[in-house]
Formats: sequence, C-alpha cells, structure tokens
Amino acid sequence: MALTPARTMPGVLELLPLDQIAFQRMLDVIRRNYERFGFLPIETPVIEYADVLLTKTGGETERQVYFVQSTGSLEQGEKPELALRFDLTVPLARYVAEHEHDLSFPFRRYQMQRVYRGERAQRGRFREFYQCDIDVIGKDALSIRYDAELPAVIYSVFRELNIGAFTIQLNNRKLMRGFFESLGVGDSEQQTLVLREVDKLDKRGADYVRGTLTAEPFGLSAATAQKILDFVQVRSTSLQDAFDRLDALGPGPEAMEQGRAELREVLCLIRDFGVPETHYALNLSIARGLDYYTGTVYETTLNDHPQIGSICSGGRYENLASQYTKSKLPGVGISIGLTRLYWQLRDAGLVATGQSTVDVLVTQMDPAQLPAYLAVANELRSAGIATEVVMDGGKLGKQFKYADRAGIRFAVVLGEDELAKGVVTVKDLRREDQFEVPRAELVKTLRVELAQAEIGR
Repeated sequence: MALTPARTMPGVLELLPLDQIAFQRMLDVIRRNYERFGFLPIETPVIEYADVLLTKTGGETERQVYFVQSTGSLEQGEKPELALRFDLTVPLARYVAEHEHDLSFPFRRYQMQRVYRGERAQRGRFREFYQCDIDVIGKDALSIRYDAELPAVIYSVFRELNIGAFTIQLNNRKLMRGFFESLGVGDSEQQTLVLREVDKLDKRGADYVRGTLTAEPFGLSAATAQKILDFVQVRSTSLQDAFDRLDALGPGPEAMEQGRAELREVLCLIRDFGVPETHYALNLSIARGLDYYTGTVYETTLNDHPQIGSICSGGRYENLASQYTKSKLPGVGISIGLTRLYWQLRDAGLVATGQSTVDVLVTQMDPAQLPAYLAVANELRSAGIATEVVMDGGKLGKQFKYADRAGIRFAVVLGEDELAKGVVTVKDLRREDQFEVPRAELVKTLRVELAQAEIGR
C-alpha cells in the first residue's frame, strides 16, 4: 500500500515547538495588554451560517469565503449553508445582536482566534491566520473618547512586544469626505471609490494615484487630483504640528469641520492616556479600504521596516449590527493580524526562536532509583518549575544532548555519589558548567539560576 505524502496545503503556518513558543509569547503579550485595559474575552464558532457572514458589503473579502458542507449534503447535491469566518468583525456583529439584552454597554470585548480566507498561494499570504481584535460597542451612542483609548492599547501592546520603534498613524474619514466635497466630489459612492484609491498611496505611489483619479471612471481634473494628493500627503511630526496642519487646511463643509474637531480631541486625549508624541502622528492618507469605517481610522507601522506595512489597523463605525438588529450599535475597534506579522518579523530577523517552556530535565542514572527522580520532579513542579523526567534512561551524555536540542537549559543529576552525599548535581547546558547543591536547597538554587537566566535573555 502506497504511503500518503505528509504535507500541508499552501497558505498555512505550521511551526516547530520553539518557534511556536515565540508565537505563543506574542499572543500572551497581546492578551495581557487587552485585559489590562479592561477588555473581556469572547470566542465565536469558526463556522457560521453563510447568509450571516455574507451580509457585510466589503468587496474582495467576501469572494474569498470557504464554504462548509457535510458529506451527506454533498451526496445530495445541496447548496452549502455554512461557511468559515473570514474575519472576527462580522461574527462580533452577529454575537452582539444575538446577546444584546444580556450584555452590558459599552461592551468591551477582545477576541483572538483563527480566520480563513481563500487567498492565492503566494509568499506571506495566509489562508488560515490569527486575528487579535478589540472593540468597544455602544448602545445608541459611543463617546469619541474611546477612539483615543485604542491607540493607548496599541502603544502598550507594541512597547511590550519590543519589536522596534513604531508610529500609530491617525486620520478621520469625515475630514476626508468633507474635503472631497469641498472639491466638488460630492457623490457618496464616488467619494468611497476615491477613498479606496487614496488608501493605495503608500503602496503604489503618487503618480499611480494621480493617474487613476484623472482617468475614467473618476475623470477628475489634474488640478483637483493634485489638491487631493497634497491633502493626503500631510504628515505631522509632533502634536502641535498636527494641530497646525489641521488648521492650515482652511474652512470646509460640515463633515470636514466635524472630522477636524474629532481628530483634535482624539489627538489631545491620546497624549493624556500617556502615549508619547513620538509614537503617534497625523497621516491624512490613511483611509482603510473597508466601507463601514465612518470616523477615526488607524494604522500602525514600524519606523525602520516600512516594507512590512501596517501591523495594527482599525477605526470607528456607526452601526455594527444594522443587518441583524434595529438597535443602533456604534463602535470602534482595532485588529492585529498576528500570523502574518509574526511571519514578517521572523523573516526580517526581528523575532528569534523561543525559549523552551521546560526549565529542568531530571536525568536517570539508575532505573531502580526512579522513585527518587520522580520525587525531585514533584518537588520542583510544586515550586512552579516546569520539569521533565527521563523515563527510559540511557547514557548520560545522550540525555544531556536531548536536553540541549530540546532547549532545556538545566539538567539535574542524582547518581549513586549524589545520593550518598545528600546532594544534587545541576548542569547548565548553555554555559557548559555544573555544580553541586545540597538536596534541601535545590528549589531555592534553581529559582535563582532561572531568574538570572531570564535577565540574561
């Protein structure tokens, strides 16, 4: 019988244990910071009803849905009624609408789960990936102050991840739509199309955007296109500079004035949340491609690695669940696409392989002494020290080699001599040295060694 090749499909990230530990550490940091700001966890099913998932109008994403069908349904030729979620926002909308009367508003949730999209197989694009989202959902209304809180969360997360200098870039779609209106681009649908093109500025460049705006179907004059390009190339270098640049735009329609006022308030409050001015800026090219954003929008980039693109994005929306409930549920949220971010950081050499979660290996010198080895392991585990015991024995050198390859730094040896003297030998495999310690002082000694090892990382 022929063997089936062991393989994974393109577009998934399957890691070796020490890399998985590094990825898991990033998840832990994100979760810790979300909880630190008072967000509560939820999870939603990976499979949703297809008609629920496909109520959102957002363009390309909906053409990448994986439908789900049972074997029985396939045999009967039935049309799929289930699909894998392609983001966490649509399931959130369904969740809030379904549990609206049991939730406390403003509802502050975080969600860290896998999503699925039928991406073309290419480098750095994933069909299965983790999203790490937070949203604040209001009932009938939601203060603009929450728009300033989310950059504080972003700052807290990426400061602890310690992956390099970063900048949280902000804009407001009301400001953009109002400015377009002042130029005669007053049709809402045309404004949406212009917003999508403007969002490509940093990826495609000014000449590409200019050429698109002056060609069909836009047909804008060269002068109008240039005014739009001048507008979207505004960047601030400090908080005061951001205020000055907003003032320099001059007066405009009501939407523009509302967007400008919201931006000023948000920029001020971000500072009050403790985010240094060096870590956030005004960037009037940020539009976000999804149509449901209505106000503040965010993108975060690494200063020294702009080629990575946005590492965290999001924004304000007026009504999260209008397809499922008559209640008005405005909100603001952000998302970190962690799988792609981890892959890019590792590719750029900014994330190293993780350290083993096992602290100590208790070696085996004599099978008859296994109860003694297990007693040592039990004592270490009770003290919070992750410990593995060699169960099959073998040459000591081979046991050390196993520990080193598995990333376990410390090995404990309890041989005939150690048992007679009431001591334990501790071998530091990274420093390639060893020392004896009284049996009663093993836990205390290892705690000190592990603490020093943590500092040295």
